[in-house]
Amino acid sequence: MTTEGLLATCWTTAGDAEPGSGDERSPLGLRERAEAAGAAGFTGFGLLYPDLVEAERTYGLAGIRSLFEDNGLRHVELEFITDWWNGVSRDTAADAVRRHLLTAAEALGARHIKVGPDVEDRPWELDVWAEEFAALAAQADEAGARLGVEFLPWSNLKTVHDGLRLVEAAGHPAGGLIIDVWHTERAGTAPAELAKVPGSRIVGVELDDADAVVLGTLFEDTVRRRRLCGEGSFDLPGIITALRTAGWSGPWGVEILSDTHRALPVREATQKAYRTAAALL
Repeated sequence: MTTEGLLATCWTTAGDAEPGSGDERSPLGLRERAEAAGAAGFTGFGLLYPDLVEAERTYGLAGIRSLFEDNGLRHVELEFITDWWNGVSRDTAADAVRRHLLTAAEALGARHIKVGPDVEDRPWELDVWAEEFAALAAQADEAGARLGVEFLPWSNLKTVHDGLRLVEAAGHPAGGLIIDVWHTERAGTAPAELAKVPGSRIVGVELDDADAVVLGTLFEDTVRRRRLCGEGSFDLPGIITALRTAGWSGPWGVEILSDTHRALPVREATQKAYRTAAALL
């Protein structure tokens, strides 16, 4: 059991839904998911934008906040903003998502909003990206939240070092990194390197595990074959120690993505995700 708190990221409670599918919405209602997370012991909850839209139709933002509070979920994570590096264009769908998530973050008292890199790995300019990231971080700060960029080993921000280079260049104190240990392990980043990350630049951490060998593409492997914490090849005790050395004290996100996990009833899936992560902390 940990006193630092565990946050169930969006996919951990989403049931039969996955990234990259035509419709990423969870087939489960938010109440069922929040109750499962709270009952398992989680004190935080992640919500994907399409699921936020559905839940807002049912409960309104005030109702969502009450639902989280009723289930002891005090740490709220919202995702995912993409295409932020092209600046604000008032008539684009991407900007509508951006503005909606900022509004929701303020209403829900969210601790942070996640943003993504360019998954097509196209050429990019640090100065341009840093300026746009700083502007978005300032907007998140105004909403009472932080902004975390999640680096991905198949994107233009492949490693923790790439992500840190961006957030340091941006310079805004509300901006930082989401460190998913799946991505650091697949990028070959040693725990000792994680210990050197400035604690002020860590916005969130996500725990999970995986087999030593990648099957298929990195994206296929991360979506279909993640393992519960402690059931794969990662040196999670070493990684956790390194992140604590860097200054991270939680809440620790738990992001389990796999065909096996999606097939389980949400209460069972959520309980397993909590129990295996808490055992390491």
